[in-house]
Amino acid sequence: MILLSEPVETVPTGRLRLSDLPRLARRHPLVLAGGGLLALLIILALAAPLYAGDPLNIDPFKRLQPPSAELWFGSDNLGRDVFARTVFGARISLLVGLTTAAGAALGGLLIGVVAGYNRAFDSIVMRLMDGLMSIPTILLAIALISLTGPGIGILIVAITIPQLPSVTRLVRSAVLSVRERPYVEAALCGGARLPKVLWRHILPSTIPALMVQSAIVSADAILTEAGLSFLGAGVPAEIPSWGNMISSSRLYLAIAPLTIFAPGICLAVTVLAVNLLGDGLRDLFDPRSRRR
Repeated sequence: MILLSEPVETVPTGRLRLSDLPRLARRHPLVLAGGGLLALLIILALAAPLYAGDPLNIDPFKRLQPPSAELWFGSDNLGRDVFARTVFGARISLLVGLTTAAGAALGGLLIGVVAGYNRAFDSIVMRLMDGLMSIPTILLAIALISLTGPGIGILIVAITIPQLPSVTRLVRSAVLSVRERPYVEAALCGGARLPKVLWRHILPSTIPALMVQSAIVSADAILTEAGLSFLGAGVPAEIPSWGNMISSSRLYLAIAPLTIFAPGICLAVTVLAVNLLGDGLRDLFDPRSRRR
């Protein structure tokens, strides 16, 4: 858990100006590196229809072709453009990662705040969270997907549910450490209503740790989606995804190595960008970690 016990050295409050970027890069290089790389990946994924071609077009006469001016990363065993499929595959990974992080953060925040402030609800919720944490993420996701069939929506839900316990426990710990503070007791004694106290005094203390944990959840969700797609339990096979690209091309590694290396490298770079951003946010909100 991250406690802001010391002043945080950040960019001055207000609108971020271009003149602040050098200072931000000097003081918090991981935030700028991870955030910039992640923003670049998002832009490239969103603009994929403008430059990447058709990822679903099958041409048997061009199967397993080497890289060329027409096919930058070559073609796979069905003659599909590996570059186009790699770029469009980023959409799936980023969608799953960001949506899972947002869903887990929102759900964990709501449950964790209530559990941290209500002792009766706390004992019930924590036992439920302990039960969820005892189940491996991939096994729970496979079980949920097997009941409904593969799809992006059910995949996001299946990955989000196992991530709730870690976020809930983190938020609950932050709430437990803040609710006994003198300023919270003073607000309650002064006649402030509980919803107002939660909104103005409790919730702000959970945001720094929640942002760092969201980055960890996002990276884990991207890897989980790739693993499930590799096993055939993720998105449908016709939808380009880095996991099912690696799975369908593993038999052709010696003939067309880029069919595996291209999505694999992109997957590693995306997870690296998210982890760099998470580490940078941790340093941003906890100056003691920078000194260590």
